[in-house]
This record gives sequence, C-alpha cells and structure tokens, in this order.
Amino acid sequence: MDVILRDIMVFLQSGNIWRHVLDLIDIGLVAFFLYRLFLLVRGTQAVQLMFGVLLLALIGLLANLLDLRLLSWIFRNAAPAILVGIIVLFQPEIRRALDQFGRIGFIGRPLAHYNLQIFNRMIDEVIRATTKLTQRFTGALIVFEKETGLENYANSGIRINGELTAEFLEAIFFPNSPLHDGAVIVRGNQILAAGCVLPLAEEGTVRERMGTRHRAGLGLSMQTDAVVLILSEELGQIAVAHEGKLLRNLDPDRLRQVLTSLLQPRTELHRPPLPVWRRPPGASVR
Repeated sequence: MDVILRDIMVFLQSGNIWRHVLDLIDIGLVAFFLYRLFLLVRGTQAVQLMFGVLLLALIGLLANLLDLRLLSWIFRNAAPAILVGIIVLFQPEIRRALDQFGRIGFIGRPLAHYNLQIFNRMIDEVIRATTKLTQRFTGALIVFEKETGLENYANSGIRINGELTAEFLEAIFFPNSPLHDGAVIVRGNQILAAGCVLPLAEEGTVRERMGTRHRAGLGLSMQTDAVVLILSEELGQIAVAHEGKLLRNLDPDRLRQVLTSLLQPRTELHRPPLPVWRRPPGASVR
C-alpha cells in the first residue's frame, strides 16, 4: 500500500500531469477501438483474412531485419497494391464499422415517433399474416427498418407507402403474384416498398447451406441494423435475421417476443431482454 501511495505522490508531483492524463485517454481510446474491431470481425471470415495480413506484415518485417534485399524490394513495391487489396477484402467490415460509428448516439428514426399502441398493432398484424402464410407454406421476406435507412433497397422495388395490415401482406406474397419473390420493406407501421432486391450473403460468410431467401435476409442484416423476417415456403418455418445472425424455428409467440425485443421504440423505459441467438443446425433451408 505504501508503494502505491508513493507512486501516486510521484505522479502528482511530476511537472506534466496533463501529459499523463492525455496518455491515459489515448490508451483508453485505442483499447476501445481495438475492442470494437474484435467484436466487429468475431465469427466472420475476416478473422482468417486478418491473420493472413498479419502474416504478410511479419514476413516483411523479418525481411527488413535480416536484410533480405529481394524480398524487401518486393514488399516495398507491392505495398500500395497490398493496401488496396486489404480495402477490397475488408469492404463489408469497413462498411459495417462506419455504419455503426455513424449511429453512435443516434435516436431511432422510424420507430421512435409513434406510440406503443400503434407499435403493438403493427406487431399484431405481422403475427396474423405470418401465421396464415406459414399455414399455406407461402414464402415471404419482410424487412423492418431501424436506424439505417433502406431507401436504396426500396428503390429496387415498387413503392407502396401504405399502412401495414395482415391482408395487405398476404396479397403481396400471394403465390405467382408479381411481388411474391421480392422483399417488403416496413418503415414504422407503413409498407414502404415491395418486390425489393436484397444483397445476398456471400458463400464464404455462411457456414451452412441455405436458400436464396434466407441468404438475402442474412445478407441485409450483415450490412444494416434491419430486422428481417423470413418465411420458408418449403418447410413453413419462421426465422429472423439480425446483425448477421439467424434465429430459426420460431412459433408465433416466440416471434412476437423477438420482434418486440428488437423493434420496440427506444422511448419505452421497460424493454424486454434481447433473445439469445443460437447457432442454427446445418440444414438446408429455402
């Protein structure tokens, strides 16, 4: 204890206390960004890519230390190409990082501006439509916009701008209808657009076989904070994709809990806990 007190006194008596404070802030910020980087790439293919980049950097450092002239020359001249390659390889992760950084302190735009009664009515309509669609083994893809705007994806479909009802969703996803195979984008309690095209999750980022509808929902959840409801037309199962994770085999009651947890307006003080995401089994799903 005496040693600690003595060190504190020496620190306080030093002539440049402000410099030490700035150093502590600097270390804290670096640790925070490294931690966020770890959370961002954890469980993705970027982990292997990072190890490959670190291995190349280690080889280049050893080449300089051991004075391997040819290898050092190759690394020096290939450095710009390697830098561009890193940006291309990590493009999804860089995009997600910038998107998350831009949402710091951002108030939920679409869902924070209407009351809980309207929110619950929207959830009821979605549950009612989901129950009927799964009973008829009708596939569907319903995207709920949160803080990240989805205008680019809405422009790929047909503008609707209509109130969300169960009957409206059933009509959109009626088999062989023009909008059946696309996604519906929901903003608040309004259907923004239908028949929208979503980005597919790349094969390397998915460890299991899945159909196009599930890959599309998972791909959008990797690039935005949207919540994607996926109905399988082959098995009549319900799944939800969020933040690159897939929660499967939901019943209507469990679906209500998940959607409420992920979509409830931030103005509500008592928010139910987020669902526990489990790794899905390696089954083929469409």
